[in-house]
Amino acid sequence: MIVETGHFALVLAFALAVVQGVFPLIGASRRDDRLMAVAAPAAYGQFLLVLLAFLALMHAYITSDFSVKNVAINSHTLKPMLYKVAGVWGNHEGSILFWALILALFGGLVALFGRNLPKSLHVRVLAVQGLISVGFYLFLLLTSNPFERVFPVPLEGNGLNPLLQDPGLAFHPPFLYLGYVGLSVAFSFAVAALLEGRVDPAWARWVRPWTLIAWCFLTIGITLGSWWAYYELGWGGWWFWDPVENASFMPWLVATALLHSAIVVEKRDTLKSWTILLAIIAFSFSLLGTFLTRSGVITSVHAFATDPERGVFILIFLLIVIGGSLLLYALRYDRLQPGGLFAPISREGALVMNNMLLTVGAATVLFGTLYPLLLDALTGDKISVGAPYFEITLGSLMIPLVLIMAAGPFLRWKRADLFGVVHRMRLVLFVSLAVMVAGYFIAHHDAGHRPLLTALWLGLGIWLMLGTLAELGERIKLFKVPVMDSVRRLGRQTRASWGMTLGHFGLSVMILGIAVTSSWQSEHLDVLVAGEKIEIGGYELTFNGVRPLAGPNYTSLAGEFTVRDKNGDEVTQLLPESRTYASPPMTTTEAAIYARFFGDLFVAIGEGQGQNAAGQDRWSVRAYYKPLQFWLWGGAMIMVIGGLVSLSDRRFRIGVPAGRKRTAATGKSEGGTAHAT
Repeated sequence: MIVETGHFALVLAFALAVVQGVFPLIGASRRDDRLMAVAAPAAYGQFLLVLLAFLALMHAYITSDFSVKNVAINSHTLKPMLYKVAGVWGNHEGSILFWALILALFGGLVALFGRNLPKSLHVRVLAVQGLISVGFYLFLLLTSNPFERVFPVPLEGNGLNPLLQDPGLAFHPPFLYLGYVGLSVAFSFAVAALLEGRVDPAWARWVRPWTLIAWCFLTIGITLGSWWAYYELGWGGWWFWDPVENASFMPWLVATALLHSAIVVEKRDTLKSWTILLAIIAFSFSLLGTFLTRSGVITSVHAFATDPERGVFILIFLLIVIGGSLLLYALRYDRLQPGGLFAPISREGALVMNNMLLTVGAATVLFGTLYPLLLDALTGDKISVGAPYFEITLGSLMIPLVLIMAAGPFLRWKRADLFGVVHRMRLVLFVSLAVMVAGYFIAHHDAGHRPLLTALWLGLGIWLMLGTLAELGERIKLFKVPVMDSVRRLGRQTRASWGMTLGHFGLSVMILGIAVTSSWQSEHLDVLVAGEKIEIGGYELTFNGVRPLAGPNYTSLAGEFTVRDKNGDEVTQLLPESRTYASPPMTTTEAAIYARFFGDLFVAIGEGQGQNAAGQDRWSVRAYYKPLQFWLWGGAMIMVIGGLVSLSDRRFRIGVPAGRKRTAATGKSEGGTAHAT
């Protein structure tokens, strides 16, 4: 009965989404307050109904109700409770229901926190959110019903893909979906603004918090996925340029461009049409990611669906949403008049170049992702586009981007003096060049491969890091006023400016981590018997043999390693595992990692290699030492913290118009708003 209740709630949510998407639009066009008043209650009701449907499916998973086809295919009685719950969104039908739930959640939040918006804009945003929901409910009810029954009822389920039975993968999809769906709000604001025929600085201020929320969640989701791939798949890498990885990276790049573009709209009332287009493209990439993972056109551990019917439905929905919004954009383009003019060398010019590089970067990733699929469809030829393409094309675009990121905040609005900026950054430039030269000789001597690229990215990382700190120093007039005055100025910095500083600083930490770990990582592949030792990264690893372990739904062979430092002192014990799952049958590698601030010791155990002449079992072992690997994850988290700090600035919260009025009444300056990036 609970399952049927969930299914019925989903049908009612679809009906409310139709009401939310149609009547408020009619009311806004007729200025009918009664019809416009429908929007918010419909959004609240839709969220409650889809939440009820989601909880009904979760109940079926928790109780192992194998009469539900979705549960029978993706769950098992022996599966730990965490993965029973995570299994709700670890499959095609459940993930789409989860997407619909988050979409309804954001609609409810817009209804709740957007009450200070102009009424017609508010209801149009909610209406567009409702229309998007209609598409996903139809997809669920017509092609991907999560509540479908199965008969006869199996005694046991098939279980979840063992690769997904991991804490990282339990939390990675929810954060990623929050980021994907969060961009729907920016899209809805863009379409609503086109319907209104007006985009102004207030609109940019309203749309930025929602974009920033989505950007933060996307960053967390991508980082969790990368971290999972690093320790779960056993190959020691953290990014493979898998099409599904790219599907999340592309909207992240465009959302980053959107955040910066909205600053120009807010501060200078220009780039309005471009910002609207970015909001449309960002959500379009989110929908494209849905198509890639659920249409069957690619094969990946992340990809769920292989049914062409579902792929055709998503493709049609994709064409309607993207095509319809771009058509509306073309029809209303003439109403988006440009605002103030600016010189190429200016803060606006730097942000425009930032946008160009980010969007072209997203386009290169899109081309590399879709080209093999298009070639296969047109000619039948099978090719793969690997890391070299992405690293060369995207890397060449990121070089000027990083240069601009450090120098941009030093530029004035409207017109700036480039030579003056170079003079103010001369010390940063000198140190960065010195690091590049030193890095080249060290990499040429030690790494022996790509020393020029290593030196370049080391210099760029230091350039961005020191440039960010130097810009903060200028804001607090460090060394120009007494120290205590600088400290007081530091305390008076807006949270938005702190957000920019942390965001840029976090990226510099990531760049340094990537440069160092890519160039100076050590790898040791060997076949060992108990008692043998290997040395790597300043550590000595003693292999003590292999022992069996039993998990809740798997058996495991764990290699025992004793790790000692240069002084011979024991620092830790590592237990990499090779796990074998029975349902579904699969063997997975669980690496053991000794993570420290300056580097990771990574060990994975492979298959048995028979016995040696003395009758001892031989095992393949893969060991890595990855210097500054932690800086990748740490840099990403600093960026997220920067986004959250910026979001906490009252001037960038939803409902800002009231705050703006109070600011105007007290005569306080809002000069710091440009720094929330």
